[in-house]
Amino acid sequence: MEKRELTCIGCPMGCQITVELENGEVMSVTGNTCGIGDKYARNEVTHPERTVTSTAIILGGDKPRVSVKTASNIPKDKINDVMKEIDAAVMHAPIHIGDVVVKNVCDTGVDVVATREVAAV
Repeated sequence: MEKRELTCIGCPMGCQITVELENGEVMSVTGNTCGIGDKYARNEVTHPERTVTSTAIILGGDKPRVSVKTASNIPKDKINDVMKEIDAAVMHAPIHIGDVVVKNVCDTGVDVVATREVAAV
């Protein structure tokens, strides 16, 4: 049986969680103080995901870049490819919070969206 030790990032408690796996299947999760920890641990050892935050280039704006993030989590192993697509993105001002910067980034089904307003100049 394989054991994995994790620090939960699901809430501010930061519980130290132990996950026991057998043949890639979660057998038990211990150490969490809430259901968020159980869900986080199971997902983290079987299909880790992350939200990606970065910035994208803006042309004709009062700022040269706009902060962006994935609208939801993406598979952890796609982070580098997602960053390459974000780095290649160029938007034209004005930009509004929630505007799609990259649609369906890396065929994940997840959009990259703006998280800040950028006015046109």
